[in-house]
Amino acid sequence: MLASHAVRRRFGGLWLGPLAALAFVSAKTVTAFAGALFLTPDAARLAEAPSGAAPLPSAPAAPHTTAAAAILARNPFDHETGPLDAQDPADGEPVALDLDPMHAPRCEGVTVRVITASSEPDWSLTVLSSSETPRNRLLRRGGAIGRKTVHFVGWDRVWLREGAALCQVGLHDGGGEAPKPPATSSAPAPGAAGIDPVLRKGIVRVSATEHAIDRGVVEKILENPAELLRARVVPEQEGGRVVGLRLFGVRPDSLLALLGVENGDRLGAINGFELTTPEKIFEAYARLRTADKLTLSVNRRGQPMTLDYAIR
Repeated sequence: MLASHAVRRRFGGLWLGPLAALAFVSAKTVTAFAGALFLTPDAARLAEAPSGAAPLPSAPAAPHTTAAAAILARNPFDHETGPLDAQDPADGEPVALDLDPMHAPRCEGVTVRVITASSEPDWSLTVLSSSETPRNRLLRRGGAIGRKTVHFVGWDRVWLREGAALCQVGLHDGGGEAPKPPATSSAPAPGAAGIDPVLRKGIVRVSATEHAIDRGVVEKILENPAELLRARVVPEQEGGRVVGLRLFGVRPDSLLALLGVENGDRLGAINGFELTTPEKIFEAYARLRTADKLTLSVNRRGQPMTLDYAIR
């Protein structure tokens, strides 16, 4: 026991040296890592003199100085208030903001009806309505509804801006039910249970590639474009350029099927407007209201064909 005690007394301090070195290296590593992540200055800031630097005293300081700075900085009388000498941030000084878009507040008064998302932001479309604009509107990035502008269309939600403020609204956030079809005593025909009877009655099939449509049906469709976006729309490329829009998820009881469109069809053009850019798509969509005839260029299972619609 005496020998062990003597060894510890003589050599016990030897382990303090490696431990201190390890602590020093660890502290430097942590400091360097934190500095690389959070404290990377630019050249301009490196060229500036430290704002808190003070010139070295030319003469030794007085042996004793009376000051309350230490007490004010520590504020031992009120730990909740904190330092009494803390300065308020100057006007214009950057303030830490939560920039995570998933934390953006909900867009009040806005409802998402349909979203057709694409890996290309400009190809993503959405149908929105709001308390300011009750009518459903087909929009993409940059489109406006009321005082808000569409900032980004995600797969299940849409972000909008009003000035510098960002908000979001999800596809399943509620905010109002979609308009219901008017009640009717006549039952819809088999295979068309999902179609508004008013729309179905105004579409007459002349042949496999020809249809006659009442203008009132066109107006109703344009007021509620969600009916046209129930399918998944994917821009298709050939040779590095978009050649049309491939449709997936076209159900037999959908409006598109009633108009002669089949699942897997690729839409190439409407009345000569090639559906190769979002701008051309919206231009073609805008002219549907006044058109007397529509010709839809389709590629079906590799074969080109046209679908003709007479608007009466």
